[in-house]
Amino acid sequence: MNSMKERYGEIAKQILGIVGVTGVVIVAAAVPGVLLVAKIFEQNHRQFPKKYEKQKAARTIQRLQETNLLKITKRGGELIVELTEEGKKKLKEIELTKIMISKPSHWDRKWRIVVFDIPDRSFKQARDALRGKLRQWEFYPLQKSVWVCPWPCEKEIQLIAELYGVNRYVNVILSEKILYDAAVRKHFAL
Repeated sequence: MNSMKERYGEIAKQILGIVGVTGVVIVAAAVPGVLLVAKIFEQNHRQFPKKYEKQKAARTIQRLQETNLLKITKRGGELIVELTEEGKKKLKEIELTKIMISKPSHWDRKWRIVVFDIPDRSFKQARDALRGKLRQWEFYPLQKSVWVCPWPCEKEIQLIAELYGVNRYVNVILSEKILYDAAVRKHFAL
């Protein structure tokens, strides 16, 4: 499957982000595509300076609607622009890619132990997203839902949990010692 960047680029990410943050964008129904773009970007105090960019963004809005990420409905004399459920999922994926942790040059000799017990049925996407990010960051899996790393990550883990609404199921423990840590130390070359 193509990534969002390959299929739509930065303009699509911005449109999804603006509509996602504002919740719903309402404009006059008589507004043509290019002006609809301008109205959407006014929500974020951002304007496209060139006509070409506005036309490209108008086509992007059309594609977002065709691929069921954006929903535009006419109600009375207004157009209601909002994210579909698929659009909300895509926006979470986009936001997730922005979250990164930085590895300090020196270890503070503290382990960060991420523990989670996220319900399978209702929050499968959240659990998969968190596990995927932990793998990407090369955390060491102590158990299925217990992962370890030696660098600060508390804020980033909290951001992911907030993004998916699973704060109450995720925690980070700071520890100075893990018994039988030879495999963990080897994993991190410590």
